[in-house]
Amino acid sequence: MDEAPTVHATPGVGGRCGEVFSFLAYVVRGQWFTLFASFLVMAGAGGTYLFGIYSNEVKVSLGYDQTTLNLLSFFKDLGTHVGVSAGLIAEVTPTWFVLLLGSAMNFAGYFMVWLAITGKIGKPKVWQMGIYFFLGAHSQNFTSTAAHVTGIKSFTESRGILIGLLQGFIGLSGAIMTQLYLAIYGYDFKSLILLVGWLPAAIPVIFAYTIRPMKVVKQPNELRVFYSFFYVSIALALFLMVMTIVQKQIAFSQVAYIVSATVVCILLFSPLVFVIREEFILWKLKKNPINPTNTTLSVVESKAAPLQADSSAQAAQLEENPQTSYFADIFKKPNRGEDHSILQALLSIDMLLLFIVTLCGIGSSLAAINNLGQIGESLGYPTRTVSTFVSLLSIWNYFGRVFAGFASERLLTKWKIPRPLVMALFLLLLCIGHFLIAFPAPGSVYAASVIIGFSFGTQLPLILAIISELFGLKHFATLFSCGLLASPIGSYVMSVRVTGFLYDKEALKELAMKGLDKSSMKELTCTGTHCYRLSFIIVGLVTLFGVLASLILVMRTREFYKGDIYKKFKEEAKVEETVMGLSSNTRRATHSVAPTESSEFHYTSFCYLACSSIFVLVIAAIIADHVCYIDISSCQLPAKDHRNTVHYRCTPLQPSSTCSQLETAIDETPRPTSLPTSNRAIHMHLQATTVTVHP
Repeated sequence: MDEAPTVHATPGVGGRCGEVFSFLAYVVRGQWFTLFASFLVMAGAGGTYLFGIYSNEVKVSLGYDQTTLNLLSFFKDLGTHVGVSAGLIAEVTPTWFVLLLGSAMNFAGYFMVWLAITGKIGKPKVWQMGIYFFLGAHSQNFTSTAAHVTGIKSFTESRGILIGLLQGFIGLSGAIMTQLYLAIYGYDFKSLILLVGWLPAAIPVIFAYTIRPMKVVKQPNELRVFYSFFYVSIALALFLMVMTIVQKQIAFSQVAYIVSATVVCILLFSPLVFVIREEFILWKLKKNPINPTNTTLSVVESKAAPLQADSSAQAAQLEENPQTSYFADIFKKPNRGEDHSILQALLSIDMLLLFIVTLCGIGSSLAAINNLGQIGESLGYPTRTVSTFVSLLSIWNYFGRVFAGFASERLLTKWKIPRPLVMALFLLLLCIGHFLIAFPAPGSVYAASVIIGFSFGTQLPLILAIISELFGLKHFATLFSCGLLASPIGSYVMSVRVTGFLYDKEALKELAMKGLDKSSMKELTCTGTHCYRLSFIIVGLVTLFGVLASLILVMRTREFYKGDIYKKFKEEAKVEETVMGLSSNTRRATHSVAPTESSEFHYTSFCYLACSSIFVLVIAAIIADHVCYIDISSCQLPAKDHRNTVHYRCTPLQPSSTCSQLETAIDETPRPTSLPTSNRAIHMHLQATTVTVHP
């Protein structure tokens, strides 16, 4: 582990320039810049969340049906959530190697996908495409592991806030990359896959030398700096949400997209102000130290003795019981909250319940996320609106990640409300999102995107916290990776075997009604509210089963959460204070300041979430009241009128108070002889239409 860089004054000629370069070198190697670089890596590590935007391009270009497409999404989810290999490699290799390995995997995987859909290589087999998506998605585990490990080792006393922020930037990454993609490539979905390949691969390469573990002493203003990072991320999230909705309502030019992406980059890099300020303070202190660091050295030496004593005690205990059966020890489980071995935790009923909750909750969320593009297409939404759904989901995924940790912590410490109960409530909210897709109304997919994104974001921090609380921290990384193995299983079952299968079944029914078969169509496309109704009823019921499993876990752990689950850590903190020799005045000052900062943090979070929720609901209500969605299969083509304009007369999907009959007019030369047979072509037509509503 690296030491914090030292600074020496630059003597002689050019001292001023020398000091500037010395300071810049110190900043780049400093602890706060390392944290900033980790946030940037996380902001580019969520390319998997963009699958819903470009998935239809993969489907059309390679001639896949929905079941095959969902199989590819399963490989993507498998690569995303099976991160055990990344953790094992990180244990024995330096951080820069982990970052570069993840970068290489990301570029190799998505670049091969881009070559395949652009026809630059022969059409790969399905299993080969699955490997490409697996590699691209699996790279996220390497960059995420590197960022989390270095951050936790550098800021051990602020790990909760740190993990929340890192997870939050992953949640925002989809919306960030969407804005960059629109500014660089426009609505070229094939180029979006190329962007997902090169941008997340470039960022770790740039910061491979910077991101590394450091020995850092906690500073008095550490929380204030973390809060500054949080407020910037909130501003970025709100801007992305506003741009997402505005771009849906207004046709942006390429220049407007560039301006929007520029603002995103400014907000993303604005924490550099705090980084430079804090590093400048540390740089000045190192140049002109007030007191020697005898206190720190005494702390390290004082801690060494207890550790050696503990090691000696453990060795003596092993000598006394040399023949203890390993398998017998597996079933002698310690109390909840104490350190479990890997097998003790994996074979417990509590872990089984968490496995079921993860399978039902994250698995059903991924099924909705992976099919979001096709859901929008089946309901007649244009391509630009589908991008809006994905961006909204990504933004609210961020809110869920940040909100869940702090809200559940507040409920637990103040009112002893167990985290599994909070998990059950968020899963119940997720059910509402699934049923909004199963029974759509005008504008309901907007609300579903927000609900599913937020609920999906809350699950990972809660699962992480519950595992650490029930089974201890000794084998936390391994147990967390094993717990997430349920995610790809749930994704496969609900994406491939449920939603994909039932979607293709409905599409074949439509072809049969038209007297066609699958061989006459390049792709299977279903249009209407019935396409995903049954599948998302099933997905919603599976999520309800996850709610039931969470409630069973609540009953099993209620006595544990009624006590002080942090008692052991508080006792260790008191020992630390005694060893460090902190004065009573210092401790009183620390305890009096911390609650104020925490309360301010929570109140600000709730205010932002409340304002954002009201804003989204108002926009959704306006959209629902003024938009009619047509049933493409109901459209009829009468003769052209005297103005050489072709009229399509169609029936709305969901009749409302503002539309009972809808007529579209498309100026075309020459006049088409029939309606387009491709749903994709119909979307191209409808984007150029003028719509007249007859109440």
